Amino acid sequence: MKLECFSKVGIILRPSTPKLKELFLHTKALFEKHGIEVLIDTSSASMIGVLGQPFELLCKRCDILVTIGGDGTLISVARRSHSYGIPVLGVHAGKLGFMADLHVSELEDFIQKIADGEYRIDQRAMLEATIGTTEGKRTLIAFNDIVLTRPSISKMIHLDVTVDEKSFNTYYGDGVIVSTPTGSTAYNLSAGGPILFPLTNVFVLTPICPHSLTQRPVVLPGHFQMKVKTLDSTVLAIVDGQDMYEFHEGDCIEIRLADAQAHLLHKQEFNYFDVLKEKLSWGE
Repeated sequence: MKLECFSKVGIILRPSTPKLKELFLHTKALFEKHGIEVLIDTSSASMIGVLGQPFELLCKRCDILVTIGGDGTLISVARRSHSYGIPVLGVHAGKLGFMADLHVSELEDFIQKIADGEYRIDQRAMLEATIGTTEGKRTLIAFNDIVLTRPSISKMIHLDVTVDEKSFNTYYGDGVIVSTPTGSTAYNLSAGGPILFPLTNVFVLTPICPHSLTQRPVVLPGHFQMKVKTLDSTVLAIVDGQDMYEFHEGDCIEIRLADAQAHLLHKQEFNYFDVLKEKLSWGE
């Protein structure tokens, strides 16, 4: 995927952070210096006292989206813009993130590199989940993970999992994490799951504090589809740590890799293993 025409960007700021106004104005000036028009979404604009446009309009009008904040902001924007197929560039305002890896001090040089074609766009797998209840169906998109867990600490949950219509496993414990390769360094890693290279087309199922010591994480091919039913209790489905849904006994959630992928804009020299070394002290 190439940016044939780069003339308009949409900027989204980390919520509840009005102090980002100065950083926004600085970023806006950098783009405008290169003849690039800058738009900002309504929510971010109202936070810092400027005029903005609806998020959906940004996705339709802009060549790329730029998030200023951290990984959480980038994840939210990648999910919301999923159906538009627009590249997202993460600029971090604070500590280095796994995905929002560009510092604002590097932005001016990188804008010129984009204009010169010196960039890369990584395709990242996303999860699509359909929750079926007596009230109908709801479709969800996740960038990192979908966590199926108990609503109360006082009781374990019982989950029955099938893969491609075949019986797979039964989990009894605190729940399971279904993670994309990108999300494998998040909750999945903390729960003992594997690190997956982010450009692979697979997903991983990791139990959370299972009652049985024989339960272990499993990496599944990207074309598989899993179905989870709760056998005896209410289950919370938490999407990327940002949205939460309930499903109950007899309800079902189907999870697979989404047909469309997220598009992350990076420096050409971006190296995932360098990020692991810096963030996780990899190899020390």
